[in-house]
Parts: sequence; structure tokens; C-alpha cells
Amino acid sequence: MGMKFDVLLSAALKGESPVWDDRRNCVFFVDMGKPAVNSVRLDGSEFRSWPVPELAGSIGLGESGNLIVSQPKSLLVLNPETGRLRELVRVEGEPPENRLNDGKTGPDGAFWVGSMDTKRERRESIGSLFRVTGDGRITRVIERGMFVSNGLAWSPDHLTMYHSDSAGPWINRYDFSPATGAVTNPTRFAELSEQAGRPDGAACDIEGRYWSAGVSAGVINVFSPTGAILKTYPTEVTAPTMPAFCGENLDYLVVTSLPDRPNGRDIDGSLMIAKTDTRGAPVSRWKDR
Repeated sequence: MGMKFDVLLSAALKGESPVWDDRRNCVFFVDMGKPAVNSVRLDGSEFRSWPVPELAGSIGLGESGNLIVSQPKSLLVLNPETGRLRELVRVEGEPPENRLNDGKTGPDGAFWVGSMDTKRERRESIGSLFRVTGDGRITRVIERGMFVSNGLAWSPDHLTMYHSDSAGPWINRYDFSPATGAVTNPTRFAELSEQAGRPDGAACDIEGRYWSAGVSAGVINVFSPTGAILKTYPTEVTAPTMPAFCGENLDYLVVTSLPDRPNGRDIDGSLMIAKTDTRGAPVSRWKDR
């Protein structure tokens, strides 16, 4: 069965990190270019936007209803009801050329976020992966070893964590403890090419499949739990950045994208949506209370 993508929100957004809010019945996402945190309903109505001081790489939903927002060197907390922003914690010990990138809340209730080397030429594998608790404690879980940290997602049983390097380009899987947040037994899950789609943001469905945005190929690649590509869906945009399962039944896929790509399309930068034949694995909330 194919999957048809339509434009949910047409704008030249530098979109990333879609997150479904089942309480507010909307999807939050970031515009890295503005920079801002945005939200919209799945029928395209009630668009809202909250400016943030610096490039926002990713967001996570808190149990309180607030959002945790990554900045290049820090993490903020945004109250969408009041628009109030406060700094939660700064990231220390990162190289000056690094910034925070992809992030997602894990089954342990912590926000996981990785860093990337922003240099375009002679990029180095100096990215790390961090775990941030609701009280602002930050731990470097994976020390260096990646160019562009990306692709965080967890299996529906919460026992496997996926993590990718967009410039590797590879995807790893880890054994995961939802009780402690410990990651062990790193295993190479898949290696990709430019043509197949370098792995950007990702999500898991209830069948344990891993849905990866192939940012260099304009597709969503669906992997089996053993790392085989089962399906590849064209998204209509040149550079999709991250999928998220949304809607009351988590059976719609919302995909962010990048604008202004070489040989790009008019709809690049749009927020895309498609009905799926499965349901997403629910994403945990950040334990901020």
C-alpha cells in the first residue's frame, strides 16, 4: 500500500522535531530558521508561534504541559499558555563549533538530545548524546564519536533505543533500561547512502518498525526491527527532516522539511501529512513535575 502525502502547512519553514500533543490536539514543531516553536492542528487550523532566542534544534513535551526546547548550548522551558521562557541548564564542555540538534523524550522520562559539529568542511566526529532530567540535571551518555547526532526513537516495549548519525551515515540500536535510562550493547542497525537517504529524525510504530527521514533522498525509510528496509515512501519534498505519528489514534504521519534545497521544489519547507496503515508507538512525556 502506498502512502500519499499532502501539505498540512505551506511555508518556507526550516522545520524539525514534530511532537504530537494529545491533550491540546495539535502538533508542535520548530522552525530553526526563524527561530521559533510552532503548533498547528491536523486540519491546518489554529497555527501559533512562540519566538525563541536562538536556533531551536528540538523539543519535548512535559507532563506539566510545558515544552523543553534545545538551543545551541542550552535548554529552555517554554510555557505555551503564557509564552514564558526560562533557562533550564547550559551544556558545558562542548567544542565551540558544536550545537545541540535532534532530541526526544525517552521512556525513562528524561529528554535525550545530541550535538553536532556545525562545520561544513572537514566536519569532525565530536558530537555527544546527553540525558536531561526534569530538575535540570544533564549527563553526557555517549562521549563524542558522531558527526551529526540524530534519529532518536524507542521501541514500543521501551527496551530498545535507536540513534543515528546523519553524516555517518549510520543507525545504531542499544539495549535500554526505562527504569534508569542506561544504554548498553551498541549494535550497528543499518548503514545508508546518499541515494538511499541519510538518516535524519525518526519515529517507531507499534509493530516495532523504525521510520527514518531520508533527508538526502526525499523519502521516509521504514526498517524492520532487524535493520532491513521494508518500505520507502516518497514525501513530495526534497529534504524531509523528521516524522512523527499524530492524531487521536496516532495513525497520521506528520513530516517536517527543509526549504531552499538545490534543485528543490516549491513545497520544500512545508509541513507534510499522510494517513498510514499502522499506529505510532506513543512518545513519553518529560517528567518535569
